[in-house]
Amino acid sequence: MMNSNKMTINLALFGMTQSGKSSAGNIILGSTDFHSSFAPCSVTKDCSLGRSCHFHSFMRRGGQEVTLQVQVLDTPGYPHSRLSKKHVREEVREALAHHFGQEGLHLALLVQRADVPLCGQEESSPVQMIQELLGHAWMNYTAILFTHAEKIEEAGFSEDEYLREASDTLLTLLNSIQGRYIFQYRKGNSLSEQRLKILERIIEFVKENCYQVLTFK
Repeated sequence: MMNSNKMTINLALFGMTQSGKSSAGNIILGSTDFHSSFAPCSVTKDCSLGRSCHFHSFMRRGGQEVTLQVQVLDTPGYPHSRLSKKHVREEVREALAHHFGQEGLHLALLVQRADVPLCGQEESSPVQMIQELLGHAWMNYTAILFTHAEKIEEAGFSEDEYLREASDTLLTLLNSIQGRYIFQYRKGNSLSEQRLKILERIIEFVKENCYQVLTFK
């Protein structure tokens, strides 16, 4: 949603249990809206919408400075340790329609731990849910957010080396979504620096889509 000097970017987080969705959402929002903790089971049980503060003069469009606000929909892990796949899918479907039915969704972020290889069967669940809920245009509105990216540096890899060594499953997925990805580092950067870098990448993707959105009924 946008007027001459204000813009709201709508995002939805998808991913497996303990991938870091809620923590990533908090970093993007600059808040603690979403409960996030380590646990041997799924933590998030319901969809929840968080809103950031207003970022004044964050970007320019048409020669004018634009104030940005971000809305993030956090979703339960998929598959979930306590909830059925059908329950999670319907919960997310209803939340997308409720929160973004008219305003639309700018980008779905598939949250994936950088230190966990993306392999065939594991990949299928969250990606299949994105495909089902976003429809045939899902590839144009999806990006991967790699959490725990500091593990890449600890292993002695650069980002490019990491991607070159990635599984065929991940490489195929990246190719499908036109190479849209973001690395989130938790070490060496303040939370505000992490948020700024992630938001800048997100805005790049939204601009590439000409600010188009997916709507839900």
